[in-house]
Amino acid sequence: MENSILNLITKIIKETGPYKNIKIFHSNIKIDILSGIMVSIIVLPLALAFGEISQLGPKAGILGAVIGGIVGGLFGGCVVGVSGPTAPMASQIALFMSAFVIGTTNKPDLTAAFSIIFLSGLILILISFLKISKFINYIPYPVIAGFMCGIGIIVTLSQINPFFGIEIEKNIYNVFRDFSYTIQNINYQTLYVSIPCLLILFLWEFIVIKFKSVKNIPSSLIILIIGTSIAYSMNLEIPYIGDKMNIENNSSIFQFYLPDFSRFVEFLLPASLLAGLAIIDSLLTCKIADNITGVRHNSDREAFSQGVTNMTSGIFGGISTATATTQTVGNIKFGAKTSLSSIINGIILLGILLGLSNFLSLIPNVCLATILFKLGFDILDYRILHILKKIPAYDLFIFIVVLFITVYKNLMFAVGIGILLSVIKSFPEIVAVFKKNSKHKIYNIKNLNVDLSNEDKNKLIEFSPVILNLEGPLFFGTTERIIKIYNNSQKHKILIIDMKKVTKVDLSGLYCLDDLVKRAIQNKIKVYISNTKNSIAHLINEINILRGCSLDKSNKEIFTSIINNRN
Repeated sequence: MENSILNLITKIIKETGPYKNIKIFHSNIKIDILSGIMVSIIVLPLALAFGEISQLGPKAGILGAVIGGIVGGLFGGCVVGVSGPTAPMASQIALFMSAFVIGTTNKPDLTAAFSIIFLSGLILILISFLKISKFINYIPYPVIAGFMCGIGIIVTLSQINPFFGIEIEKNIYNVFRDFSYTIQNINYQTLYVSIPCLLILFLWEFIVIKFKSVKNIPSSLIILIIGTSIAYSMNLEIPYIGDKMNIENNSSIFQFYLPDFSRFVEFLLPASLLAGLAIIDSLLTCKIADNITGVRHNSDREAFSQGVTNMTSGIFGGISTATATTQTVGNIKFGAKTSLSSIINGIILLGILLGLSNFLSLIPNVCLATILFKLGFDILDYRILHILKKIPAYDLFIFIVVLFITVYKNLMFAVGIGILLSVIKSFPEIVAVFKKNSKHKIYNIKNLNVDLSNEDKNKLIEFSPVILNLEGPLFFGTTERIIKIYNNSQKHKILIIDMKKVTKVDLSGLYCLDDLVKRAIQNKIKVYISNTKNSIAHLINEINILRGCSLDKSNKEIFTSIINNRN
């Protein structure tokens, strides 16, 4: 018995400990350090802004970014992932802040907020031990799109008041209810900052084309500099970050918040919602990183990492964290290969917090509001927005339901309802998958039974073609298996996707196929799609995916074309 327990503990430490990440730090040191520096420039304004939107204050946002960078870098399951505050997590905390106040003072109950963050971390660690994190891969695409568009709307609408120099509203209901009050009480001095900054953000792509020297500078950092300069030079009487850097009027940078376990039952539901959101937010980002790098993350390890990060953040007064998409994608583009870059990012932000807190306090609140206002538009899922009229009716219904529940009710409730509706719709397909009627396979040319001469087969072999044979329904319940099968295929120069036996497709399946094709093309692999049914080909053409791939040829026609054009 003792040996079994000891072996279990040893296994857990081996799977979740930091050594796995630390041992590869040496492989890309120079570029990882440079990447960490560049990422910190991206993170700084966003951390301040997310701290503000959470209603815990900009300092809490910076602390969350520091802890996410260092602790998340040590334990993370995605080696190029960068953890820190995100829009969904900050929005969820803001909802809790409106519910947990001290008596009749209307002041936020910080002990409650940070206890919830700490407890969400414990729940995340439990989720990692249960090894259920992988089920994130089965969330249908319309649910993800509705969720992200809902978050974008929440972020944008919540910044209307701060954009005009008025105190932020606690929820979206109040934004609509008090809109006439907002218009009547605009602090016109804030417009000297907000309007130029917003114009710069929306015109940034054109500015970069005109002045290529600013290509690698985040637009949000430019906004902080320009907005602060305008406010300081004009001596504007507007709200500043310094007004909220210390919510409890305590000048110390670090404060400790021990979790209040006596209120465990009261905190359990919000902590569970926060943990669920952290899993969704983090692992969706990890999937994006996987698609870019071709390296698969460890979902359970990432869940454990977010658990440790959020527990630490709750104790030190930082806002809740998740693996952040913007920072992670930036990290990859800057050339990072290990989590050393994330740790460097966290260390630099800590240095900024310790050495430049007085400077940060001079930044106008409206700068953060402007950044978030634009970020809300960036979060919207334009991939689906462009084709809403063309997607299957039930997928559209799910998207709309999830979007509205996200905005008006609860983020996690919206996802739960969306998944339930998707399961109801696809129940026959799910049953078929469990019965193993769906047999996706991948072949190479040597073991494929095709009507070609031996001479032609030998000619084909030099191209190392593989055939991904899809069979049965192509929907959210089978996409992960398709990706795994393809990732385990041999090296090849040509990919043929045979859809002859595909019985049904949904939006999740089609976008999975589109992502697979795009990644193959990025790796300089020639892609062909064969034997597509007319109804499926029509849907593919309608939503404008798989561009550049022929959908009407048979395998033999493709093989003949390859042979005839081999030179």
